[in-house]
Amino acid sequence: MVKLFCISNSKCLSPVGFYSSLEIMHTKAALPITLLDGKQTLPIIEAYFEFNHLKHLYRQGWLKHGIEPKYCESVAEHSFCVALLALFLADEYYLELDRTKVIRMALIHDLGEIYAGDFTPKDAIEPNQKYQLEKQSIVQVLSKLPHGLEWIYLWEEYEKGQSAESQFVRQLDRLEMALQASVYEHLGLGNLSVFFESANQALSAQQLKSISRGLEDLRD
Repeated sequence: MVKLFCISNSKCLSPVGFYSSLEIMHTKAALPITLLDGKQTLPIIEAYFEFNHLKHLYRQGWLKHGIEPKYCESVAEHSFCVALLALFLADEYYLELDRTKVIRMALIHDLGEIYAGDFTPKDAIEPNQKYQLEKQSIVQVLSKLPHGLEWIYLWEEYEKGQSAESQFVRQLDRLEMALQASVYEHLGLGNLSVFFESANQALSAQQLKSISRGLEDLRD
């Protein structure tokens, strides 16, 4: 397991010398974009190497609660499962939602963590500072792509949490966390009550709350 905080296309450093208040991020390997140093390539290839970092970036909250790296999911795995929940739940429960927007939003909602890292509620960072770091990250990644500005606006819509679609995806983000906690508990990896409690506090849609209650029933 590597402890890195990536701050640019050319550096992956400990945060001590750059953002002294930020947490060290645990990853499987260094930021893949560094493998392209000194090489000229297409924007989509460069962006893919940046996307690929989310396959290497552990979800930090699990590690801090005792989940070993060999079991710990990556940010990319989490995002994929949020998108799957969006795909199957948007039509079933929320016919008034823009289904395409929901799925797109779910797929990109964590792209800001490519360079910012995966902060947890216990980390010493202010919400606005976290937002600015993630905004800088997503602009760096997406602005090089066709229609990049549209994708950046979609991410900003998610972050603001004002539209029906963004509120739905934000709840799915927490619900997926509870689902993953259930998997870990069934594997005997610990008591993860704090994650179920966090998810329950974030859920407002009755349909999603019923899924959360189903998870609680499995814990009995």
